Amino acid sequence: MSTHPDEDTAPAILRILDLTPAAADRVRQAAAILTEQLPIGYPTVAAALAEVQESFAPGRISRVAVDRDGSVLGWIGRIPGYAHAWELHPLVVRGDRQGQRIGTALVRDLEDLVRARGGLTLYLGTDDETDATTAANLDLYPDVLAHAARLAVRPGRRHPVDFYRRLGFVVVGLLPDANGPGRPDILMAKRLTPVTLPRA
Repeated sequence: MSTHPDEDTAPAILRILDLTPAAADRVRQAAAILTEQLPIGYPTVAAALAEVQESFAPGRISRVAVDRDGSVLGWIGRIPGYAHAWELHPLVVRGDRQGQRIGTALVRDLEDLVRARGGLTLYLGTDDETDATTAANLDLYPDVLAHAARLAVRPGRRHPVDFYRRLGFVVVGLLPDANGPGRPDILMAKRLTPVTLPRA
């Protein structure tokens, strides 16, 4: 899940660093941002805190962007997935700091960390629960991949799919009805490291 992390303006962060359980104030701030930006998935602070606590599990990455005062501006995580493909989850940026390239900086930082650990692909799911894309409020069966191939954000609407496309992610599939009838999850991925494939 993700929100509209940013647009194309100057960065407003000073540091990106690991989020750890010992940084209790930053943990609370990350949870507050999660509840603020993704209230459907995390309607309570307790639910958001549980998600933050899960981000400290072995094999996961949990990073925050902070300002000069150490206040959390955004939070990103990585969940182990496959041997060489890892999931970006979550990505949220504080509402009053969106549009300042914080989301871009967090994604680039995570890409570097995943690449350094041998990851070839970073993938994510971004829900459409607000009918913002051409995949929402439709019966995507039987040709789900045709809908994925022509997926677009509806005129006058905003959706994270455009943000991720600007960062080089592509739509690789749709999970119909993931969040209820007509509410799909849009699956996106990005290759982080060039690969050489064996000749057939």
